[in-house]
Amino acid sequence: MSGHGKTLIAPAGPHVAQQIRARLAALEPLAVDLVDESAQHAGHAGSRPGGGTHWRLAIVSPLFAGQPTVARHRMIYRALGELMQDPIHALAITARSPEETKGKQ
Repeated sequence: MSGHGKTLIAPAGPHVAQQIRARLAALEPLAVDLVDESAQHAGHAGSRPGGGTHWRLAIVSPLFAGQPTVARHRMIYRALGELMQDPIHALAITARSPEETKGKQ
């Protein structure tokens, strides 16, 4: 034992982000914007030291063409699998097809 009485917790966010991005690759995204907002939710339900629990996702995929919002979200949940149970507590999603992004910056 070191005797310092501190437990260092490595930030979970970057590792979780890598896992999320790897899983989302199944949706053939043209663009993925993933933001760990966990620090904004410290002390709230599902929050953990080190982050990686609360996320905002903007994703563009041709697989979303013709799909309603609920179907797009289900595709994302399916791709993320058990990550949606642990460590992800909250995921805010904006999912668009390439056609829906034309002319938008």
